[in-house]
Amino acid sequence: MIAKEIKLPLKMKAVLTEGIGGYDKLKYTEVETPKISKNEVLLKVLAAGINNTDINTRIGWYSSKINADTDALSKSKFQNSNQKSGLGWNGTTNFPLIQGTDCCGEVVSAGSDAVKNLIGKRVLVRPCMKLRGLGSAERVWMASDFDGAFSEYVKVPFKEVFPVNSNWTDAELASIPCAYGTAENMLFRSKCSRKTKILITGASGGVGSAAVQLAKRRGANVSILTSPKKKNFFKEFDISYIAVGAEELISSFGERSFDIVLDPVGGQIFPSLLKLLKKGGTYISSGAIAGPVVNLDLRDLYLKDLKVLGATAWSDNIFPNLIGYIEKDEIKPIVAETFPLKDIVEAQKKFLKKRHLGKFILVP
Repeated sequence: MIAKEIKLPLKMKAVLTEGIGGYDKLKYTEVETPKISKNEVLLKVLAAGINNTDINTRIGWYSSKINADTDALSKSKFQNSNQKSGLGWNGTTNFPLIQGTDCCGEVVSAGSDAVKNLIGKRVLVRPCMKLRGLGSAERVWMASDFDGAFSEYVKVPFKEVFPVNSNWTDAELASIPCAYGTAENMLFRSKCSRKTKILITGASGGVGSAAVQLAKRRGANVSILTSPKKKNFFKEFDISYIAVGAEELISSFGERSFDIVLDPVGGQIFPSLLKLLKKGGTYISSGAIAGPVVNLDLRDLYLKDLKVLGATAWSDNIFPNLIGYIEKDEIKPIVAETFPLKDIVEAQKKFLKKRHLGKFILVP
């Protein structure tokens, strides 16, 4: 039985990012409810996750002119800016923009009779999308290339929503898409498998904590780098070794100790991470919140035949895999805290303090 479409309001609450700058660029306001095409569905947003990219886009961090880490740039005193475009994952991002890459929602309207069976279903949105078909190498990202989930309703291509049969809460489901998708893609691309020795940096962050679980699911031998204050977060995980500072890396592990280094952090520890890799090992990066410009000793690279991979666009199997893991309870969500959507500034300020494990979630 197909659920009936509901009568939709003409206006909805949303957070508009109005340009590059500080928290003053986040405006909780009323905008028109999106109208869908035949290839789209409309979702009532149930919960939306916060990611580093939300902040990076707002502060203009993706520009090649920026060398600072995310935290330092976010504390800058921005000049009044009317800049109507910035840089995102794929290049130009236009403002005003509704951000929000992670979305758990309920389908409330369908643009085509062929997908009306989705109405009433709770779904996750795949944020890394191939709108030109699965054979294309080109991707677009929700909340960077078009409006995202920091709103009451969001429209997305119907091929990018995935019904989920799970007893997880809305907030728990919303913690998955971007972080777990990125981590799963990194593990897939780096060929992490059973007994692989892997070091995961930034292990208390969204991508890092997801990677710990997903690597353990594969049977890998997992070590992590985190801060001393966060070491206790990992008591419940079967971690081979926990390093609690960059200075511990070489002394604790010794050079040539790992098959893979999974690094969503970047920054000054980069040279040490290459030294930790075995011959033929793989370094894979999905971020650089600790600093985008690093020192590279090419001798570490070529004398050890290392592979250095960047991982943003996802392989086609990544999101269907995650849905399966959720429905089989093979992974667990880690939600640090939830906030009302209108409190996004408070949430982002607390997010940047980096004292939490897992994800912050906004609820419209």
